[in-house]
Amino acid sequence: MHLSEINVYPVKSCAGISLPAVELDRFGPVGDRRWMLVSEGGGFMSQRETPGMALIRVAQSAAGITLARGDSTIDIEEPGAGGLLLQVRIWEDRVAARDAGDAAAAWVSDQLGVSCRLVFMPEETVRRVDGAWASAGETVGFADGFPVLLISQASLDDLNSRLPEPVPMNRFRPNLVVTGCEPFAEDGWRRIRIGTMLFDVAKPCSRCVVPSIIQETAARDLHINRTLAGFRRREGQVFFGQNLLYRELGSLAVGDMLEVLE
Repeated sequence: MHLSEINVYPVKSCAGISLPAVELDRFGPVGDRRWMLVSEGGGFMSQRETPGMALIRVAQSAAGITLARGDSTIDIEEPGAGGLLLQVRIWEDRVAARDAGDAAAAWVSDQLGVSCRLVFMPEETVRRVDGAWASAGETVGFADGFPVLLISQASLDDLNSRLPEPVPMNRFRPNLVVTGCEPFAEDGWRRIRIGTMLFDVAKPCSRCVVPSIIQETAARDLHINRTLAGFRRREGQVFFGQNLLYRELGSLAVGDMLEVLE
C-alpha cells in the first residue's frame, strides 16, 4: 500500500491543489484550510449552502494566495500581526482569525453573489480537536474537525461500480489517497505509518451534501448520496473515508509506503 495522492484546500470549501509532497504542522498539511469565507455574522461558509465556492480556484504564493474564477483573479497577502482580528464561528468553535481586507471581501462577494469576507487563521490561534477523539490536545485549522482525511482509491472504485457514471475523488475532498488495499480496508485501521509518520485513525468521516456537488460546474449530482446511503449508512449517518490524528510533525510524499500497525 502506498500514498498515491496528496491534496490541500487552502480556502475551506474552495478548489483544492494536488501536491507531490507536503509538510504537516500543528494545523494539518501546511497550507490546508488556513483561509475561510465567513458570512456577515462571522459564521463559516461552505459548499453545503454556497456550491459556487467549488468554482473558485486557489494558487499558493510566497506572500499568500491567488484566487481565480473564470478570467477574474485577485492576489491576496496573508494578513500580518496588524490585521483586523475577528471572532469567527466554525461549527461549535469560536476562534480568532485575521481579516484579509476589503478588496478580498469585495472580490469574493462579487463572485458568489453574497456578502462575505475572507479570513486567515494566524499562528497564535489554537483550535482543539474534539476531546472525545483527541487525547493529546491535537489542534486543527478550519477543516471541519480533523487535520487529515484519508480515503483509499479502492473505496472510490467500489462506489463507482455502483453508480450510473463514475465520479472523481475530488467529490470527497481527501488530503491523502491510498492505493493497494481492498475497498474500505481503512475502516478497520486503528494506527498506521505512512513513510516515517505515525497516525491514529480517529473516526470515520460522516458525509453531508458536498459529495453531490460536481466540483467543475457546481451542479448537483442526484445519484451519489443516494447510492452511498444504500450501503454506507450506520446510525443515521453516511460514512466514507477516515479522519486521522498525529502527534509528531513530519512530511509526506507521493509514493510513501503505508503500514497498518493496529
